[in-house]
Amino acid sequence: MKNLLFIFVFLLSYYAQAQEIKWMSMNDALEAQKKEPKKIFMDVYTNWCGPCKLLDKKTFHNKDVASYVNKNYYAVKFNAEGTEEIKYNDFTYTNPNYNPDRKGRNSQHLFANALKITGYPSMVFFDEKGNLIAPIVGYKTPQQLEIYLKMIHSNDYKKLTTTDAWQNYERSFVSTFEN
Repeated sequence: MKNLLFIFVFLLSYYAQAQEIKWMSMNDALEAQKKEPKKIFMDVYTNWCGPCKLLDKKTFHNKDVASYVNKNYYAVKFNAEGTEEIKYNDFTYTNPNYNPDRKGRNSQHLFANALKITGYPSMVFFDEKGNLIAPIVGYKTPQQLEIYLKMIHSNDYKKLTTTDAWQNYERSFVSTFEN
């Protein structure tokens, strides 16, 4: 009976882990790219942002999203008002105006500023060499995020140079992610 319980708990914990995105820091993702080139998917959030929490709970815990991101990207979680030091393109980005005593909104991290983040949540994509591809602003369901994850992973975004091209791509896209 103990063995059955152990197996059940093991399988349950394995299934729960399989549905979670393996987040890392931007510095770790840039290091990992040197060994195994892969695009970076970055979740830019703040602690006070309600839609950020919803994105984390409803979209990032979706098994299809988690599986796809883990397989095809280095996933980075970045607090746009935090204190993490990020070394990017020969510059160290910090948040010199961060106030630890402040409740709610804080100053924006210089890296978020450099990425031109204007709203939260934002999801930012980088190519295999760490070059910025594009930020996507706002809450997305798993199905709404899927098109961006797949378009950028497959490099289809390089062919979408007009509004018409994007609209045709969007119309013909067939979602496979479940709710």
